[in-house]
Amino acid sequence: MTDSTSAPQTGETFPAFTLQDASGQAHGLNNYAGRYLVLYVYPKDDTPGCTREACDFRDSAPLRALGAAIVGVSADDADSHAQFAEKHSLPFPLLSDPDAAFLKSIGSFGPKNLYGKVTEGIKRQTFLIGPDGKLVKSWLAVSVDGHADAVAAAIEKDQTARG
Repeated sequence: MTDSTSAPQTGETFPAFTLQDASGQAHGLNNYAGRYLVLYVYPKDDTPGCTREACDFRDSAPLRALGAAIVGVSADDADSHAQFAEKHSLPFPLLSDPDAAFLKSIGSFGPKNLYGKVTEGIKRQTFLIGPDGKLVKSWLAVSVDGHADAVAAAIEKDQTARG
């Protein structure tokens, strides 16, 4: 696999995880075997960019048509996730990684540059995991606008390549 500070590589089996959603239900990679999983990492519930990103995934007709599972991951707690999901009618689970151990293991936590200031925190990233549990594509510096459509296009491209 990869070291503790680097993202999984395309074609690798995505690292196993078990994280809880807002209701305390555990989710792991094996729960999504046989279908595409869009695992998006975001810094904070109910902030402007994170809200736009979550709502774009919620509203993405192409992703729905492709049958992709979507999960969001941040360090926010279950109560925060529940309020965020309810407020914006998010139909997918938001998983909590309060100590950021999983996020660190996939390179989604660390130094980031925000308007010229380097801070340490959660990086906005997305991982597209194939039905076989292998990483199809990653976006390690997500620009929110048009991102859900780009993820859907990557699924369509991968489906074509798989035949």
